Amino acid sequence: MPTKAAAPKTATRTRTATPPKATAGKTVRSTVAEPIIAPGRTWNFLTNHGHVLVFLSRDPEARIRDVAAAVGITERATQAILGELESDGYVTKVKVGRRNRYEIHPEQQFRHPAESARPIGELLRIFA
Repeated sequence: MPTKAAAPKTATRTRTATPPKATAGKTVRSTVAEPIIAPGRTWNFLTNHGHVLVFLSRDPEARIRDVAAAVGITERATQAILGELESDGYVTKVKVGRRNRYEIHPEQQFRHPAESARPIGELLRIFA
């Protein structure tokens, strides 16, 4: 008796935007951006660190899971990036009740020698 070949497994990825969250009397919407990937392209202009900073500049009260979903990385990778950004003085984590608020320090300089005279706030203003 011939065996039936199993159908190939396909991975499907569904993202849903989180509902609006009420924060101290105001409504903040988290946006989840689907990455646009051109065929044959494997690099981006911004690193994941840059994407995390840009996202937090738009939504400083975002949860780690929201940041991770928007950037397209894991929650663990997001935590590691936030730890590095905090230890290098780019971000300060402030506890607000049970949540965190991330304060970005736009006066901090870029790390690469070619841009080290420029503050990160210039980049963040482009994406605001």
